[in-house]
Amino acid sequence: MGSTPHTRRSDTRERIQRTALDLFVVRGYEKTSLREIAEQLGVTKAALYYHFKTKEDILRAISDQVGGPVDELIDWGEAQPPTPETKRELLCRYSEKLRGAVPVFRILQENQASLRALDIGGRLRERVTRLSRLMRAGDEGLDAQVRFSSALFTVHFGALALDDVMGDPEEKRLATLAVALEVLGTAAAGR
Repeated sequence: MGSTPHTRRSDTRERIQRTALDLFVVRGYEKTSLREIAEQLGVTKAALYYHFKTKEDILRAISDQVGGPVDELIDWGEAQPPTPETKRELLCRYSEKLRGAVPVFRILQENQASLRALDIGGRLRERVTRLSRLMRAGDEGLDAQVRFSSALFTVHFGALALDDVMGDPEEKRLATLAVALEVLGTAAAGR
């Protein structure tokens, strides 16, 4: 059974995004051109242009791949009661959603000035703000709310902060999640 034109187009877009992400990480976002992405893929710039008009469009699509599942998680969390169990589940699921997102976060962090005009950074901030509200929801005191936020930011920034530490990325993700869950536990216990 052959692939459909839609499947081939989707596969091509995926290939373009993976190649562009690799080049953005190695060369930097600003120093990577559409021509270089096309050359790396072995296609013409016109063929690349059929799928993405600009490298900003490529980065937006990459960001949406990471952000879409997080949006679904936020929607789920907003439908749950603000219990310690919900907050624990939010952290675990968020950690899972961020698996493999370090290159995207690195690009966004290292290219803040050039990406200010794009809505990517704003959408990321909005997602983190909504997650933070979910983590702080309830009638706990200030100390607990700080711990809830700290647990979230441990998961959010943990992978990026440990990117240069030697070791298996999955082990680092799980260690970061374990620390975040410990912090969450102290908040839930009222310590």
